[in-house]
Amino acid sequence: MSRSLFLGAIVLFLAGCQSPAERLPINRLPDDSPPLPYAELLTRARMQASAANEAFYVNRWSDLQDAAQGLEQTARFLSKATEVPAPQKEKLPDRSASLGKEAGALRQAAQAQDVTKTNEALQRVNLQVRELRLD
Repeated sequence: MSRSLFLGAIVLFLAGCQSPAERLPINRLPDDSPPLPYAELLTRARMQASAANEAFYVNRWSDLQDAAQGLEQTARFLSKATEVPAPQKEKLPDRSASLGKEAGALRQAAQAQDVTKTNEALQRVNLQVRELRLD
């Protein structure tokens, strides 16, 4: 009886020690993909910005570069988005261009593994993504 209780305790302990599941990568969109809804692209940009933050905190520079490239692509798709909310329509071309520019700066800072420039670029990217929010 005590052996099975001990074995059960070990199994529960080991199950509790499992590492959390890795975050699923955000796949790149095909370049010839049709225009996507604004809300879907906004969600995608938020996830990519969040992934970039996480990669930065743990010094995963290649993951950070991938997230920045994904943000650059999302910015290009945003300029052609469908179902854009009225308050965002007028400003969308400028905001998507700004996001693309800041994502490019983030990618370059990550390539150089420059912590200060990467941090500054991440702040600007997050601000750009915030400005795209649905009101």
